[in-house]
Amino acid sequence: MSLLTFFQKGSAILGMNARNLTYIRPHNLKNAKRLADDKIASKRLLKKAGVPVPRLIAKVSSHATLDHYDFSTLPNSFVLKPNQGLGGSGILIVYGRKKGRNDAWVKSNGKIVTIDDIKAHIRNILDGAFSLSGSPDIAFFEERLQLSPKLKPYAYKGIPDIRIIIYNSVPVMAMLRLPTKESDGKANLQQGGIGVGIDMATGTTTTSVIGKSKLIDYIPGSRLLLKGVKIPHWDDMLLLAVKAQKASGLGFLGADVAIDRERGPVFLELNARPGLSIQVANLAGLKRRLERVEGLKIKSAEHGVRVGKNLFGGEIEQELEETSGKSVIGSVEKVTFHGVNDKKIEVEAKIDTGAYSTSIDYELARQLGFGELVDYWKKIDLSKLSLERGKGRTIETQLLKEHQKNIPQLHDVSVIFASSGVSARPVVKIIFEMDKRTITAKVNIVDRSDLTYPSIIGKRNLHRFLVDVSK
Repeated sequence: MSLLTFFQKGSAILGMNARNLTYIRPHNLKNAKRLADDKIASKRLLKKAGVPVPRLIAKVSSHATLDHYDFSTLPNSFVLKPNQGLGGSGILIVYGRKKGRNDAWVKSNGKIVTIDDIKAHIRNILDGAFSLSGSPDIAFFEERLQLSPKLKPYAYKGIPDIRIIIYNSVPVMAMLRLPTKESDGKANLQQGGIGVGIDMATGTTTTSVIGKSKLIDYIPGSRLLLKGVKIPHWDDMLLLAVKAQKASGLGFLGADVAIDRERGPVFLELNARPGLSIQVANLAGLKRRLERVEGLKIKSAEHGVRVGKNLFGGEIEQELEETSGKSVIGSVEKVTFHGVNDKKIEVEAKIDTGAYSTSIDYELARQLGFGELVDYWKKIDLSKLSLERGKGRTIETQLLKEHQKNIPQLHDVSVIFASSGVSARPVVKIIFEMDKRTITAKVNIVDRSDLTYPSIIGKRNLHRFLVDVSK
């Protein structure tokens, strides 16, 4: 898809005005925004709430404090930041001491930074050169996180981070931000970094953009493919982001999380006014996703994560075709379904090329954690609906709109016209494994209690396989 085609899909794109008027102003109150703009105070609050943050080394709040600061106490590597900086400006990353010198350090590009350079940079911070409103600011030193080995090949010098958009306690969109030589080792798109979309269900990277608008497939100057990277600690990061939203009081939040080599996920900062380039990185608009979670009753941070993964993930699984060819399977195969709270159940399933969709039995759905949906659906009186051929999609849309607000696990509705009659079935998104392959499927829930197998795998999910009925 070209960027022009993407931006022509205006109904899905969240513009800056809509972001400010519809989401930031009503949901991010003044005190919460003030907290997010104060990096030191927000990290103190998050730490108190049990969210891991980088260790604060020291802060310099005035020119008098700067004059008396003992720079010999600084570690070999650190990050110097403005307390109220915006867009990554004013951040100085130091990677190690200059060999043989106690008064100099080295940046990512190999340039030397002396104590006098650091003092000059702090003076600019104190004078408000990088602050949101140009007002006097505070400079602070914090620990430099250590790069995770799994992401090291994709990052130039600096630490990649993951930006997650949270609304109504639900993670709705995310991107991996990679530092480049152009961005001077900072994971910031405005300064030339790379943004990579992430599938919400699996934590797998999808499409990529460098800077603000150029779509790319590989790390510049290499053949390292950006698509298909599994993000470590994915579920933990989503959970941290939702907990940070609850602690901060921000209703619409851009949460930035990094992965430290030793500590795992570490929360970097809160963003009360997150940028919208995340839509380009994902080739998807935020507007529809935000509308889908508006007004949902989210019981806990864990519940919010499950809702986000169910509603906005799984598409990449069908796009990442393995190059080794299709597997040959029989008419009955062992299938492991992944349910709620990492529950896994293995069953024998019938491979049915005559059926379009995959289906599971009510009882299996209960065991996988969809009991609330099953009970709710059984109480719906479908006899009042006019289930006429040719109107299936209209009925499906009507039922989804009416009932999804009450039961977030409901992903879609499927109207089935068969020789035995017409029925309307609830649809959920489920990951399942078959013949060592992982597939994300839209699965119908139906009463199969009188049938031999609790599940059938339909042709919609058989594109990676060849079926040998004699096997």
